[in-house]
Amino acid sequence: MDEAEFTEWASGAERGLLRSAWLLTGDLHRSQDLVQEALVKVALRWRRLREGNPTAYARTIVFRDAATWWRRRREHPVAEPPQPGSVSNDLETSLVVMRALQRLTTAQRAVLVLRHFNDLSERETAAVLGVSVGTVKSQNAAALARLRTGAPELLDLIGRTS
Repeated sequence: MDEAEFTEWASGAERGLLRSAWLLTGDLHRSQDLVQEALVKVALRWRRLREGNPTAYARTIVFRDAATWWRRRREHPVAEPPQPGSVSNDLETSLVVMRALQRLTTAQRAVLVLRHFNDLSERETAAVLGVSVGTVKSQNAAALARLRTGAPELLDLIGRTS
């Protein structure tokens, strides 16, 4: 394995993966575990993945492992306040976003994070989650509707009134 090449890729991908995992779980320690597990799995397959898109592979691992964790717990994770500077420089914004995301179902949260925080297309989101494009569209619409009605603090955050 080309260790330097993997290390360079991992250094560049880790922060984005951690942000996504934290938005999904609301738990910094669980997020770090998910990312670490994904990086190990990529490292084990580095020869095959390095010419392709190892970040997409790692993102898929993070989202699928998070889904497995949710299924085992059978409840929504409780957010723990993030450590300042660990995921976002604006603590207040991070907390408002996390509280709003916790109001969503697991599937809605996963779709919203992939589509709007990771800027993936509907097709890419469907591939990561292993669902149809139609499911992505319906979950996204339901999540946005739920946030519009149930999370007015988001509107306040961006300077709009409901």
